[in-house]
Amino acid sequence: MKRRSLLAGLGCAVVWPLTARSQAASAARIGWITAQRAASLTPYLDAFRASLADLGLVEGRNLFIVFRYGNDAIERVPQLAAELEQIPVDLIVAQGAAVPVISTLGLRVPVVYVFSGDPISAGFASSLAEPKGNMTGLSFMAPDLNGKRLELLREIIPDLHRVALIANPEHPGEHLERSYSIKTAERLGITVDYFPTRTPEELAAAFASMVAQPPQAISLFADGFAIQNRQRIIEFGMSHRAPVISGWPVFAQSGAICTYGPRLVGSYRRLAYYVDRVLKGARPAQLPIEQPTEFELVVNLKTAKALGLTVPPILLARADEIIE
Repeated sequence: MKRRSLLAGLGCAVVWPLTARSQAASAARIGWITAQRAASLTPYLDAFRASLADLGLVEGRNLFIVFRYGNDAIERVPQLAAELEQIPVDLIVAQGAAVPVISTLGLRVPVVYVFSGDPISAGFASSLAEPKGNMTGLSFMAPDLNGKRLELLREIIPDLHRVALIANPEHPGEHLERSYSIKTAERLGITVDYFPTRTPEELAAAFASMVAQPPQAISLFADGFAIQNRQRIIEFGMSHRAPVISGWPVFAQSGAICTYGPRLVGSYRRLAYYVDRVLKGARPAQLPIEQPTEFELVVNLKTAKALGLTVPPILLARADEIIE
């Protein structure tokens, strides 16, 4: 078994192989912490590792990565972070929903993050150019893309006039995404029904309301809650002939008709740059937070056909990936 696979599999225990101990004193040690499960991040971790290697940071040679997975239990993050500090690690890489939790812990070790929300709304940055404390990194949030998704729905459904917005109001920056959606809907003459969903119970209530007044499509704001409940939301949409659109490829891979958002693999590759800079002595506060600059369009033709919808050829020509 490869060393990195062993470390990932151990989860909450670290056993340094004998052959690595002699190198450990001079090698950089970084901790990886997330509230998610390991399998959900495999392609992004692969991109992160490859980019680290391009920068000269090679696992088993001059770098060790210690993994901590919350397995969908956000309440485990503080303890997992404490374990990483005890090892100790030189830097912590925080991912997703773990980031706001990490920001409250007052960790001594510098933190680099990749986060789906807005760091300013979350309170751990004064502006993108001014990270607070010892944290910096990348945000996936590009609120204006929510308006673009409504435009894509209109291309697929020319007579579109009613869309349901499903969003978690506790996700930092959700109000920005909603604002762009509403402005675009007004311009396109689309009525939007907003359903704030923080819990499975609120999601069930949203479904009941939609049954009473069915939307023609659902715009699902991407965050951890949406990821965990994506199959339930997509299946509800399919059963009521309301296609779902969202921001990350995993939603299209799960049955959403279309996704348009940041090229996540590129963001995780860029994350390695931040790690390299901090390990070389840069303070997180010196490194501005970056937003996405590369985007990808994924179209699920299988879903379109199941709903009797025709995706315009011009839209297919723009797609980065087509699921058939």
